[in-house]
Amino acid sequence: MTELLLLSLFTGWILAQEKNISLLFEEPFLITSAGQSADVQLASILAKRAGIASVLSKLATPEELENAKTLVLVLGASLKGLGAAGLDMEKEKRRVNSIIEEAQKKNIPILCLHLGGEARRGQLSDELASVCLARAKMAIVVKGGNKDGFFTRKCREYNIPLVEVEKTVDALMPLMQKQISG
Repeated sequence: MTELLLLSLFTGWILAQEKNISLLFEEPFLITSAGQSADVQLASILAKRAGIASVLSKLATPEELENAKTLVLVLGASLKGLGAAGLDMEKEKRRVNSIIEEAQKKNIPILCLHLGGEARRGQLSDELASVCLARAKMAIVVKGGNKDGFFTRKCREYNIPLVEVEKTVDALMPLMQKQISG
């Protein structure tokens, strides 16, 4: 049975499998929203507290991946946030898909964060999260947002590690810990 071992370094995460296949979540991170929730700001603060070099761009474009080594998608749809950004859900889906496609072309790994708990769940959030998780290498989720097992099911379906934390501030620990077993 293949056992995943997650090791965090000062520069991010290394995901190593038995066959020495490795994935490196390196700095700098490009942090962007997938749904325009305010949680993207929290992700930026967590990265700073963890000492991770990152750039926050709420409306990131594929061109902004030029200097990034990891793409962080902060999952959670907000109609208020979409409106403030001058977007509707279809435009946001196109934007997110374009940046994901560019990240894949450049072999930039994708880390998904869901920090808003149950308040950031719903049909719009789940649709966008499904698209993002299908291409992600790992997800960190606040447990309250996974009460129904949505993230557990999706991460199993896409064969990616899921790290659950009790509250938003606890998401800092997986970014700073020396070792986590998956």
